Amino acid sequence: MEKYKEEFIEFMLECEVLKFGDFVTKSGRKTPFFVNTGFYRTGEQLGKLGRYYAKAIAESFGTDFDVLFGPAYKGIPLTVAASIALAEDYGAEIRYCSNRKEIKDHGDKGILLGGPINDGDRIVIIEDVTTAGTSIRETLPIINDQADVTIIGMCVSVDRQERGEGKKSALSEISDTYGFPTQAIVTMSEVIDYLTENEVGGRMMIDDGLKASIDEYYRQYGAE
Repeated sequence: MEKYKEEFIEFMLECEVLKFGDFVTKSGRKTPFFVNTGFYRTGEQLGKLGRYYAKAIAESFGTDFDVLFGPAYKGIPLTVAASIALAEDYGAEIRYCSNRKEIKDHGDKGILLGGPINDGDRIVIIEDVTTAGTSIRETLPIINDQADVTIIGMCVSVDRQERGEGKKSALSEISDTYGFPTQAIVTMSEVIDYLTENEVGGRMMIDDGLKASIDEYYRQYGAE
């Protein structure tokens, strides 16, 4: 595993974004782990997060694109942080853009926040955690209503690697449905492998009991 992925896993734990215990997802699944990107709360944390996203985006899609789009609301700080990192670390001048939940009718009018979307633009979408597709179904019409563009990929922070509507993972289903590649900074299998083999802060984060619970969870809900 690349070094930056290992660092990102430890960064999630440090920020309490990744937690282990007993949780219930929005879909009602009982899960032994939870990822809440709302716990990235300081300027330093967002700066680091932006650099991790920039690394994953540059490796997966390159930097020859025009717009980094993040759906409201969590996508707004992600686009800002990652676009800054792409400029500072890769010399890529990329516009950040997000949608508003409500259309603004005065001042900076319209549904978009940040840079414009123009005909011919190449766009990367950035999100927090693997989606079941709901956000993308809402986001793509907004983007396509602005101009004739090409979506070259989507990047999330963590791929939970759970089944979507079928047997494939939600990220794979998005790629199959909409025809663009998807990428994550890390997958949950990478997280689990790393934390079962390495101590963090002087202790093992995943012991045999927790590993058994995680394995059982993926037997029920894991993607093929």
